[in-house]
Formats: sequence, structure tokens, C-alpha cells
Amino acid sequence: MTKRFKEATTVTPSSSEPEISAYQRALRDRLLAAPVVPAPAPWRPVFHNAYGAPVGGLLGIGFASHPDSGHDLVMAVSRDGHGLFDAVTGEKIARDRDPAPEDSTPDAVADLSCPGLGPVAGSRVRIAGLFGGGLHTTTEDGWTLESVAPAWPNDRVLLSRDGGLPHAGPHGEQWWHVFHSTYSELRAFGFSPSGETIAVATSSDLSLWTRRPAQN
Repeated sequence: MTKRFKEATTVTPSSSEPEISAYQRALRDRLLAAPVVPAPAPWRPVFHNAYGAPVGGLLGIGFASHPDSGHDLVMAVSRDGHGLFDAVTGEKIARDRDPAPEDSTPDAVADLSCPGLGPVAGSRVRIAGLFGGGLHTTTEDGWTLESVAPAWPNDRVLLSRDGGLPHAGPHGEQWWHVFHSTYSELRAFGFSPSGETIAVATSSDLSLWTRRPAQN
């Protein structure tokens, strides 16, 4: 039997597509050269693990507020159910391994929300991630978060005090490369509505930083 093979198609760049400029190349090189560094004070990591808390099959995250302590809460929606984390202590304070099918993922409703659990049961939490949506990328006192991919598809999350790209100053002074997604897809990143928490979610992990002091 004769095997037939398709000839490889050679893709040629469009003549109308502009080449990358020297300015763009310099910006890309600067981003590539910036190593991952700890977030500056007053931020501190909530989890001890470098990549945060493992959440297999993570689809998205959303923020809520604890009605008693006032702590920011982060709800993680995954293929294995829903979980609720205290964003100050890192404790997983609620878990639903088998949510109702109509509530298991946020795309079932127009506002991309899922029912709250634990101390926020009875409310709904908007979820940002695989199905869309978004989180705050700025705070009232001048912090900014942004995602860049100078070596696509690996995303890098930058925290800054200079208003965002192009980051004219030296790395580590007014802007910091705080997270590099090298083995999982970036799902969502942003500040809590209070501005006290940073969350970065990938398809496998949840990383949190807080401005609240550590509790004894």
C-alpha cells in the first residue's frame, strides 16, 4: 500500500507586517533579563511554597470578604470542586468537592459567578479565569499589576509603582517581576477590591501576597 504524505507548507511573513522596532526589541530584552524577585514591602507571600498552593485543574478565582474578620477571601474553582482560602493566613476554610452541575463552573450564568461557601454561603462570587472576566489591576494608592509574555507562551506577572509599562527605571526599584508561569497556563491575576491582596492563578496553582501583617 502506498503511503501519501502532504507536502509541508512554507509560511512566509506578510510583507505588510512591520518588523519589530529597536525600541520594542530593547523593551523585550529588558523584560527577559529581569529575574523573579520577592514582592517589595509591605507585600509578603501568604504561602511558603514558591508556587503557592496546589490546585489541580484550576479554572478561575474570585474575591470575597470574611463577614467577621474582614480578611480577604479567595475562592478557587477547579475541576475538582470549589475551595475558599483566607488570604491573610493561607488557611483553606471551606471546600465543596461536589457542587451542583449548574453551579460547578461560572460560565453557566451571565455574570460568571459561582455560589459562595463557608462564611460567604448565600452570596455569589464572580470568577475570573478560563471562561473570561477579570480582576483589579490597580490600587487606589498606586500599585499596578500586568502580565507580559516576552517569551510566549510563558507569562510573567509584574508589580509596579511607576504606572506600568514601559518601566523606564531599573528593575527592583519601581517595578518587580514577581511571578513567572513556566509550566502552567496563567488563568487570572489581580488585586482584591480592598487592595490588600494580590492573587495569581495558573492551571495548577494559586499564589497570594498580602499587605496585612502576619498573625502569631
